Amino acid sequence: MKNVYSVGQVNSYIRNMFSQDFMLRSIYVRGEVSNCKYHSSGHLYFTLKDEKGAIACVMFSGYRKGLKFRLEEGQQVVALGSVEVYERDGKYQLYAREIIPDGAGFLYEKFERLKKELEERGLFAPEYKQPVPKYIRTLGVVTAPAGAAVQDIINITHRRNPYVQIILYPAIVQGDQAVPSIVNGIHALERIGVDVMIVGRGGGSIEDLWAFNDEAVAQAVFDCSVPVISAVGHETDTTIIDFVSDLRAPTPSAAAELAVYDVRQLLGLLQDRKEDLNRRMRNRLGREQLRLQHARQRMQYLSPASRIREKRMQAVRLEEDLNAAMRRILDERRSRLRLYVEKLKGLSPLDKLSQGFSRLEDEEGHTLCDIEKILPGDLLTIYVKNGRVLAEAKETSAWDPRKGAGRVKDISRNAFHEM
Repeated sequence: MKNVYSVGQVNSYIRNMFSQDFMLRSIYVRGEVSNCKYHSSGHLYFTLKDEKGAIACVMFSGYRKGLKFRLEEGQQVVALGSVEVYERDGKYQLYAREIIPDGAGFLYEKFERLKKELEERGLFAPEYKQPVPKYIRTLGVVTAPAGAAVQDIINITHRRNPYVQIILYPAIVQGDQAVPSIVNGIHALERIGVDVMIVGRGGGSIEDLWAFNDEAVAQAVFDCSVPVISAVGHETDTTIIDFVSDLRAPTPSAAAELAVYDVRQLLGLLQDRKEDLNRRMRNRLGREQLRLQHARQRMQYLSPASRIREKRMQAVRLEEDLNAAMRRILDERRSRLRLYVEKLKGLSPLDKLSQGFSRLEDEEGHTLCDIEKILPGDLLTIYVKNGRVLAEAKETSAWDPRKGAGRVKDISRNAFHEM
């Protein structure tokens, strides 16, 4: 028997054939979900079927993170993945990378192509994003005039800042007329000169939101000179203008909160700043008053009048010190003078004369204190308390003061006569 192959060889050959087919490496498959099982490992096993057949599918846990809904029995979905052969069982199956609800598959593929094209053209580049002003006066809104989205924007805007003026452009947001209506609304609000613009609508299916995935709308948002906030659908919905706009909000309510600053927060901040400024002013005034007081005291100390008063007080103190010193000197000199006076009294001839002593001079005016110098017949002058006596010596005799006075020989008063 020729050309006999094992089962494994056949399965391997078939697997290689599948892997070489370019179409099978990235294919969209539409069908109804059946036999859906969430494995504990995180993998998802299910079957896609229609009226003509079925195909086994698996989505590994790494790709399940991108699944935005829970897969359930009976759902109509479109799965993107690759068809490969599992050699062990000899079965082929679809290895799904993305799963989207049926009806959105074509639009989703178109969305991805346009997204890639606009990104290559630079419409998503961050350097073209305009900053949204923190404080605004006018808010432009491009959305349907009736609906929850516009009511949410109005309510939140009035609650956060009732002074902000809302200018609504009632646009058609769904259907064939939606794209030109949204573009005209963006241009109209730009001409009015609003401070910031919200472009969006409430939630819906991908078909309902498709107007915001149009290239013309994306180009109008990119060319707008007014900062644009996109607010389309719910938080999980993503449209092309979310990438082109200057800021993306998950919901219209969130867009209003991003566009309008809460005036209550501003007033609270202003109050805090006011209190802080008053405190700083009080502290500054206190410091300056203290400095002024020190300067005033220093000026008073250094002023000419103060210096004059100080010098005057110093002169008064010096005068007092001088007077006290002079009094001390005078008292000392008076005491010394009294001592000298007393000493002079003891040495004064007049005082001696007053005590009964007398002074004897010879004719030439020499004081005589020795009898050896007196001869009989000498003329003598005797000074007493109140005058003088002229006498002539008749006789002299010596005596020893230590032995007492001897008797003087007959010296009679008649022996003296006045000149």
